[in-house]
Formats: sequence, C-alpha cells, structure tokens
Amino acid sequence: MSIAHKSKITFTVGLDENRVPEEISWNAEDGGINNEPSKAIMLSVWDHKKKDTLRIDLWTKDMPVDEMKQFYHQTLVSMANTFERATNDEKMSATMRDFCDYFAEKLELIKK
Repeated sequence: MSIAHKSKITFTVGLDENRVPEEISWNAEDGGINNEPSKAIMLSVWDHKKKDTLRIDLWTKDMPVDEMKQFYHQTLVSMANTFERATNDEKMSATMRDFCDYFAEKLELIKK
C-alpha cells in the first residue's frame, strides 16, 4: 500500500528566558487550523521498537489550575473512548469511565 497523502501537524512553543512555555500554538492545514493558540499539550508517541511511550506534556505558565483539572478529566474520558474503539474491550472501557467519574467527583468538576 502506498501513501496517497501526507498531512502535517505542527506545534510552536514560545519560551521565556528560563525555557518555561509562555505561549503555544498549533497548525493543521488539512483541518483548517492555522496558528491556533492553546494553553496545554499532551502528546504521546508509541516507540514500537522499544515498546515504550514517548511523551511531551507542556502547559503555559498562565494555564489556570481549574482548567488543567478539566483538561486532564477530558483527556482521560477521551482515552477511555479511544481505548474502546481500538480494542473493542467494553468492560475495561467502562471501568476507565467509572474512574473518570470518580476523578471528576473528587475534583468537584461535577456535583454529585
């Protein structure tokens, strides 16, 4: 199978004098995203040779803590959904979603 199209997604991180992120923006031309600002990035890449995950977690120093909590919660929910689509393991996906509900409750993201 030959590659019919390549798509590029780029992130630009502006750092202060201590190399702490001040600003983050990203581009995805195929998705119509051009220099879109963001306060945080979580990127995971699978190294199939080492059987290990490589990660980049960045957030700007002005990212509010309450938004970071919400960002983590939404990321966890998204991971549960992706896990189900990728593995068709409904039972474990439901368990992951239960944890997401617990996480949100403990952080008071949703009121019980």
